[in-house]
Amino acid sequence: MLRRILKAQNLMDCACRKLGRQLNIMEVCGTHTVSIFRNGIRPTLPKSLKLLSGPGCPVCVTDQGYIDVTVELAKRDDVILATYGDMIRVPGKSGSLEQLNRSNVKVVMSSDEALNLARENKDKTVVFVAVGFETTTPATAVAVGQAADENLENFTVLSGHKLVIPAMKALLTDKNNKIDAFLCPGHVSVIIGSDAYKTVLDDFDVPCVVAGFEPMQVIEGIGEICRQIYKDDIKVESIYHAAVKPEGNPTAQKIIDQYFEAFDGPWRGLGNIPGGTLRLKEEYAQFDAFKRFGIDQVPTEELNGCKCGEVLCGLIDPPQCPKFENTCTPDTPIGPCMVSSEGACSAWYKYGRRRRRRRKQA
Repeated sequence: MLRRILKAQNLMDCACRKLGRQLNIMEVCGTHTVSIFRNGIRPTLPKSLKLLSGPGCPVCVTDQGYIDVTVELAKRDDVILATYGDMIRVPGKSGSLEQLNRSNVKVVMSSDEALNLARENKDKTVVFVAVGFETTTPATAVAVGQAADENLENFTVLSGHKLVIPAMKALLTDKNNKIDAFLCPGHVSVIIGSDAYKTVLDDFDVPCVVAGFEPMQVIEGIGEICRQIYKDDIKVESIYHAAVKPEGNPTAQKIIDQYFEAFDGPWRGLGNIPGGTLRLKEEYAQFDAFKRFGIDQVPTEELNGCKCGEVLCGLIDPPQCPKFENTCTPDTPIGPCMVSSEGACSAWYKYGRRRRRRRKQA
């Protein structure tokens, strides 16, 4: 293992020397961000190699307008709102679901649990707050299929599902042209396949390397990116061979395509991304909460002073936000990046505090 680490570090040094400037690598996924902090990888990197936390946390990239819609739906007595835990603490313009403190807001671990709520509460309409990327979308699609088979008319989906590739392109096009390479998420890549990143390579000629979330995978993924830059051998590569195939998972892709279609939708910090969001197809409109309740999601500005959008684009580090660690903490979050367990602000806060505590005790 030591030999592999030293090899990767040597490649990092070589790439940094070749570029002669700061090398910016974005880890797209929040799980990579947490792994990098948890395993103390960041301090071991060359000083001129900078890791940027990207838009790969599903809670963080959910537009504030979507949060406002969930809060309004939760105020209805004829609705049960089924949501993942992190979503209840994200503030909208009129507070969070947690602050609303309504008994009809139910925390679920899966779309299947939301489906059970619909089966057990036929006098209410269950709205499943469906967020996440290609990893969670197949399960939502299966739930819609089951609801259709059972003629479960009181089950609906408020789709906030998103697609990774359009976001990566939007970043390089409009938001951050200083990104030199992407460390691509392992779990999303299991579904879409490593070949999916070739379109990013073709359009922008930046390295895209898929890695798992174990520390050795992360280090070797960064090392492979640096090898490509040092050798001028830019391409799509996966070092997560145990789980990621070039073609991905065709079964999961098929079920997503059966129920969902891409459309232009809002992302926090990145604005309206062409083809970046998923909605239910017209033939499944009876399960679409937006249509069932006549809702038009209106993109809204972030809360006053919150810099989550800039953090998600890799434009600033969380401590550069004036609210970080002052008025915005895990106990009093202002933005989603401090709420979510995969959020960059949460990771910087949690692991930064541990380092500060250790230094104080030393």
